[in-house]
Amino acid sequence: MNARHTRPTQAKDDAWLERVVANWREEYHNPSFTKDNVACNGCLGANGLHCSHCSECAGRLCGLAKGVVNCGACSEYSSCEKIQGFLKYVPTAKAVLDEVHAGMS
Repeated sequence: MNARHTRPTQAKDDAWLERVVANWREEYHNPSFTKDNVACNGCLGANGLHCSHCSECAGRLCGLAKGVVNCGACSEYSSCEKIQGFLKYVPTAKAVLDEVHAGMS
């Protein structure tokens, strides 16, 4: 969802990913983060590399159950409590999801 961690994963750039890990350790007050927690190909699809939060992300799990590519592609996106809760923690994801949602029209 948040391209800060998907881009270095997709580019297979370990140095870039390590910088993201260092930022996440500070930003999320969790010194135990590793590349395994952060490496992610994004929310799209059920398979592939996903960060450690993906397995418990209510919005992602709901989207998979509904068969949408991500929360922004859901018809209930604007009123969804799950995604609004997620965006409180990752406000930078809102612009990406808003763009996906706008593309549905």
